[in-house]
Amino acid sequence: MMGTNKASGKDKCTALMLAAGLGLRMGADVPKQYLMLDGTPMFLFSIRTMKDNPCITDIIVMVFEGEVEYVRDLLEKYDCMEKVRKVVVGGKERVHSVAIGLEEIDWPCDYVFIHDCSRPFLDHDTIDRLYETVKETNACAAGVPAKDTVKIVDDSCDVVKTPKRKNVWIVQTPQVFSLDLIREAHRKALAQEENLSRQGIVLTDDAMVAELAAGCRVRMVQSTYRNIKLTTPEDLVIGEALLADKKPHQE
Repeated sequence: MMGTNKASGKDKCTALMLAAGLGLRMGADVPKQYLMLDGTPMFLFSIRTMKDNPCITDIIVMVFEGEVEYVRDLLEKYDCMEKVRKVVVGGKERVHSVAIGLEEIDWPCDYVFIHDCSRPFLDHDTIDRLYETVKETNACAAGVPAKDTVKIVDDSCDVVKTPKRKNVWIVQTPQVFSLDLIREAHRKALAQEENLSRQGIVLTDDAMVAELAAGCRVRMVQSTYRNIKLTTPEDLVIGEALLADKKPHQE
């Protein structure tokens, strides 16, 4: 066992941190999660935030095959080991990494916070709001209202619908669930994976898994527009600008 478990309050919350992707769209020589932001590997920003938040009691980190020891060394070097229970090799796609991580949780856990480490600007207020919401709903996800008008198109890119902007949210992570609910949902979804694929359904996030496999409603929770996913080189420029901008923000 790695790290320590500093319980805070009655509920036990595990942060399942996803850092197992290759980040091919970034076009860098190393996976994007290891790119440096302000002198720190990008994936450690959100792990540090989870570590410092009293709601989170345990952390599990999902990594690419062959990089377990490398990640352990970085966690130690940058003082991010506290609360880390395991560093585990992920699967071929995001949904598989989450499923593996959920099965690895063998300690007391009521709720699991599933977060993409490519979103380094996670804040404590969002974590706190998610925790308060999941206690009521068992399923919630961070997100922000869409600023732009959204169009639904067909296979020819012809517009078939314009949803009301007030009803459109951009989903982010963390996505938070009761452990039993989301673990069973992932088991069911992966058992149906081939059938879903034939229908053209790709499981892109855990809220979708919960909706399809558990039939539950997922509550959206207000996050911030700073909680962006760094995917392309242009995103890194934005990330550096956000780090450089220390002023208080009105969201």
